[in-house]
Amino acid sequence: METRYLPNNESYQRLSTEELRKAFVLDCLFNPGIISTVYCDVDRAIIGGVVPTNAPLKLLATKKEMAAEFFTERREVGVANIGGDGTIRADGQEYTLAFKDMLYIGRGVKNIELSSSRAAQPAVFYLVSFPAHAAYPIAVARSADADKTELGSLEGANKRTINKYIHAGGVKSCQLAMGLTDLEVGSVWNSMPPHTHMRRMEIYMYFGLDPDSIVVHLMGTPGETRSLVLRNQQAVISPSWSIHCGAASKNYSFIWAMGGENQEFSDMDAVSMRDLR
Repeated sequence: METRYLPNNESYQRLSTEELRKAFVLDCLFNPGIISTVYCDVDRAIIGGVVPTNAPLKLLATKKEMAAEFFTERREVGVANIGGDGTIRADGQEYTLAFKDMLYIGRGVKNIELSSSRAAQPAVFYLVSFPAHAAYPIAVARSADADKTELGSLEGANKRTINKYIHAGGVKSCQLAMGLTDLEVGSVWNSMPPHTHMRRMEIYMYFGLDPDSIVVHLMGTPGETRSLVLRNQQAVISPSWSIHCGAASKNYSFIWAMGGENQEFSDMDAVSMRDLR
């Protein structure tokens, strides 16, 4: 497990592009046959990628970072599948996830194994975990059943559908909120006009991009923005003080996950376009 300590809302201004990427970008999450995880000091988030091939992979705790006997001893985790069909076995129960399905696993589940239905078309599991002070039941969140909200317009190049899976009005959790946004063909802007949210941090993981496409992700305080070039299946960490928005060379999808002291999706601090620098 890699550990990240993020710069604050002033020190990031002095970093080079490479230093910003080392702090905020997760660019090697998905590796065949292994589990890759990153522990972030902001809200104690853990972000990971799991690509099972010929054998199941077990999600284990690490003594150094977690000081736990098992992964969800004091944590909850949301898992999304952005690959082929896969199965998650949690304390003896099996849950099959198709493309864009999610699974919530609450505190106290001791054994978690992830596998692919077909090694040639493996599942690509993306997970986000936060500390949990209470236990909520395991729940499958199907793509078809997500709470859908359409926003934006083709004229604004930001027509998109926000799919809420784990949230206050859907699958219950302790602090995790998680969902997925799809942009329509011809739309490239996400989360614009931008916002921050003082009461929680957020992680974006972009996917659905071909090898020659990029997302230019904007971060930083509204008056001192920076840009990061992201590619398919790369993620970026957004502390509470940072905006998180961007535009790409084609339409795409991204998974958003938040943790903090408020689960309400609308709890955002709007930023005027005139204030961006």
